[in-house]
Amino acid sequence: MDIKHELFKHCKSFVNKRAQTVEEIISSNQKALHSETKSSAGDKHETGRAMLQLEMEKASQQLEGISKMNEILSKIDFSKESKKAHLGSLIFTEKANYFLSISAGQIIVDRQKYFAVSVSSPIGKLLLGKSENELISFNGVDQNILKIF
Repeated sequence: MDIKHELFKHCKSFVNKRAQTVEEIISSNQKALHSETKSSAGDKHETGRAMLQLEMEKASQQLEGISKMNEILSKIDFSKESKKAHLGSLIFTEKANYFLSISAGQIIVDRQKYFAVSVSSPIGKLLLGKSENELISFNGVDQNILKIF
C-alpha cells in the first residue's frame, strides 16, 4: 500500500533528523570541551566541564533511543498481511488513523492525518493484536476499528 510506504518514509526522515540534531550537539560539545582552557577560576572551569560531560551523556542516551527506533523500523515487513494489528499496520478508526511503527507524531499524507505510534505506547498497546470491528477505549473515548491494512 502506497500510504504505508509514505508514512514509513516520514518516520525514517523523523529518525534521521533527530540523529543529525543529536550528532550536531555532540560535535559542538566536544569542540567546547576541547577548547575550554584551564582558567584561574578553577572551580568555574571544572563546573563547565562537568556540565558539558552531562550534556554529552544525555546526547548519547538520545542516540541509543534513535538506534532503537531505526531497529524497530527495520523490522517492518510490508509484505506481511494480517487482519490483526501488528508492527507496520495502518489502522483506521472512527476518530483517527494510526500507523503502528515508532512514536513520530502526526503525519499528513494526501491531506489525510495519520498518527505514527509506537507499539509500546499506550494507544499502540491497545491497538496491537486487535481486528477490524473491535472497539477500543482510549482516554475515555471509544473507537471502533474500521479497517486494518
